[in-house]
Amino acid sequence: MPVAAWSAKDERKYEHIKESVEERGMSEDKAQEIAARTVNKARREEGRTPNKRTQGTGNPNKPLEDRTRDELYNIAKDRDIKGRSSMSKQALVSALKK
Repeated sequence: MPVAAWSAKDERKYEHIKESVEERGMSEDKAQEIAARTVNKARREEGRTPNKRTQGTGNPNKPLEDRTRDELYNIAKDRDIKGRSSMSKQALVSALKK
């Protein structure tokens, strides 16, 4: 099983998609990638896995300006900055630099 959190149904779906893609002439590596992405997308849409967008604070070596708004929001949440939900990206950068 490619991912430990997958159900038996997810595994069957993965194998079916992988075989189908390989039959169409794609490499095994590409078939595995397509199958895994398809299964993971379905898991996200069903709410069985968290949305990556709402997690993480990004690369700590990148300047604040180069991070996404969601990454900045998560940093602000960790620092308990008030009013963060209504702040723009630039406002979050300014608040985090204080």
